[in-house]
Parts: sequence; C-alpha cells; structure tokens
Amino acid sequence: MSAADCIHSNIWFEEAVGDEPFTADVCYCYGYDVYGEILTHAGWIEYLYLLFKGERPTATQARLLEKIALAIANPGPRDHSIRAAMNGGVGGSDHAACLIAALAVGAGDYGGAGELSKSMALWLTANKDIHCLQQAIHKHRDITARTNPADPDLLPGFATYAEACNLPVRQTLDCMSQVHDAGILNWLARNRTEVESIAGIPLAMTGVIAAAMTDLEFSTSQAEMLYLILRLPGAAVHALEQTQFGWKHYPFFKAGLHIEDDPAKRHENREGNDVKQQSTV
Repeated sequence: MSAADCIHSNIWFEEAVGDEPFTADVCYCYGYDVYGEILTHAGWIEYLYLLFKGERPTATQARLLEKIALAIANPGPRDHSIRAAMNGGVGGSDHAACLIAALAVGAGDYGGAGELSKSMALWLTANKDIHCLQQAIHKHRDITARTNPADPDLLPGFATYAEACNLPVRQTLDCMSQVHDAGILNWLARNRTEVESIAGIPLAMTGVIAAAMTDLEFSTSQAEMLYLILRLPGAAVHALEQTQFGWKHYPFFKAGLHIEDDPAKRHENREGNDVKQQSTV
C-alpha cells in the first residue's frame, strides 16, 4: 500500500522518491509545488494564507495579513503571555517550555485568543450597525453579569481597565483600515469614538485584530490559531533575553520578593563563621 493510500489530507500531497516510501520527492500544498513554485515565487505571508485558506491571497489580503503579523509579533512585556515566557526564561526552563507557557496563557479570554474569537463574534453580530452593536453589547453584559459577577464589565475586544484608546491601537486601526478600505475595519475606523461611547470603555488591540481577521474571512478557529502563532516571536525573544539577564535583573516582583531561607545567605554566613573561628584560633 502506498503512502497516498494511507495519508489523507486536502491540504498536502506528496510524491515519493522512487520506491522509497519515507522520503518525498515533490510536495504540493493545495496543488502548488512547494519547493518548485512557492519557495521561488511566494512570500511567507502568502504561503501562510494559502495554508489556512486553501487559495492564493489577493494583494490586499496578503498585505492585511502582513500588517496583522507585524502588529502582534511582539505584544511586549506587559502582555500576560509574554510575561509567561519571560518567567520561564528567567527560571531556567528550556525553550520549548517558554513557548508553551506563552501559548497557554495567550489562549485565554483576557487579551488572548479566546477573547479574539469572542470579539469576532461581536463584530459579526453587529454587522457594521451601531444599533445592532449596542444590542449585542447589552446581551453580552447580561450574560457576563450572571456568569462572572465579579467583573461584569468585561467585553471582548475592549480594554476594560483603560481610560482611553491608546496610540498603538489607534495607529494599527488607521493603518489596517487604509489597507482594507471596506468591511468592518473601515466601519470601525470611522465610528470608533461612537463605538467606544456605547461600550463605555476604549477599543483594545484584540478588537482591531478581530475586525481584521473577520474582514479576511477567517473562521474563529483559524483566527485563534493564527493569533497564537503570530505572537510567538515576541515570547521567544523576551524569554531569551531574560535567560541572559538572570533573576536578579528580572523587572517584575523584585521589590516584593523576600526569600525567608535564602541558600546564598546561608553560604555567606557559613563562610563568615569560618573566618571568625580562624581568627580566634
């Protein structure tokens, strides 16, 4: 039985090398020769779009996906998923563990992929209509008040604890709405202040990225996967940096960290006692 009879994938097809069943001679992604065509004529973003959507992107689609990748490549040390990777790096975890930590935390409902998918659902429900958005927000908050009474103001795609929409969010929205001058991004850019007034809190980066993913017609599952993947570069470099710095230079919790039984101090005290005994003798 050939490998083609055993492996079933609509995404990938391989032709084996002669009678060697374990080595591919030609690889096709949705019918495109990966090493004969894509490698020579396509870019990373175009290939990424092809993998997820099964077709070549238009120039606008490729450019918008590239802007998404740039905007979220490094959310920065204030982001919880980046902090998780930094914790792993400064604690001496191996590289894979640092990335897994970033993925685990970055999958959540607060700034993570879970929030992204919920924000996409909100934009789809609103359908570029302020009145529909208002109804969708009220419905979401009614549900949240019952399921999470400790924090009923949480709203996917919005910055619950911020006072105003920050500059990177505004810059990202403006840039993406110029790349894709139709759809939810364009509507959101034109109506941001009114949308924020209805929500009572400012727009967050997850809301902008959710609008972009929706305009690219990714499913929520596809968008979550992409969101997790595209944020890993920042997690990787910050974990590597903290590995080099060491825990004494870790920027978080240093002032509040008190070790009751510090082995380093025990070692210093032991050496001090030895010196005293030698001087006495």
